[in-house]
Amino acid sequence: MKISNIGRHFHTITQHKLLVMKECFKLGLYRQGLLHDLSKYSPSEFWTGVKYYQGNRSPNAAERERIGYSAAWLHHKGRNKHHFEYWIDFSNDKSKGLVGNKMPLKYVIEMVCDRIAACKVYRGEAYDSKAAWEYYEFTRPYITPVLHPETQALLEKLLLMLRDEGEEKTFAYIRKLLKKGRY
Repeated sequence: MKISNIGRHFHTITQHKLLVMKECFKLGLYRQGLLHDLSKYSPSEFWTGVKYYQGNRSPNAAERERIGYSAAWLHHKGRNKHHFEYWIDFSNDKSKGLVGNKMPLKYVIEMVCDRIAACKVYRGEAYDSKAAWEYYEFTRPYITPVLHPETQALLEKLLLMLRDEGEEKTFAYIRKLLKKGRY
């Protein structure tokens, strides 16, 4: 473990958290902005981040490649409702096994903010409004089987709107959705 990785990882997760907070505040999601990703500062997540820090992608991916799973990710997604994986549970219909449940609107919106901020942090100067959609498209084959169809439809609609119309128009639409209180 490099001592310099402590500062670098702390800077990366704090930069990400502050960007999500800024995006959430623009949308009136103050509580979520303040509380976003606090578990990343817990020992089980933080020290894994330091150990596997690379600067251009999540340390959880490196941990997963090294040991076959990411204990830090399992800890994180079980404590943060803006991750669709938090909402996976057994179906009442036992023949369906594990299913993704419909996420509450405010957490879908926080997930969009999270994806925007992650792309801004990891892409830096190369970030543009297409980045969050491009990342979603890359992960789509293995996440859509466990995303609730309505959650998936809203997530895709918002990421495509961001890609095609930019952040300002997308956030104006999101504010209207939040006033309605449903999707």
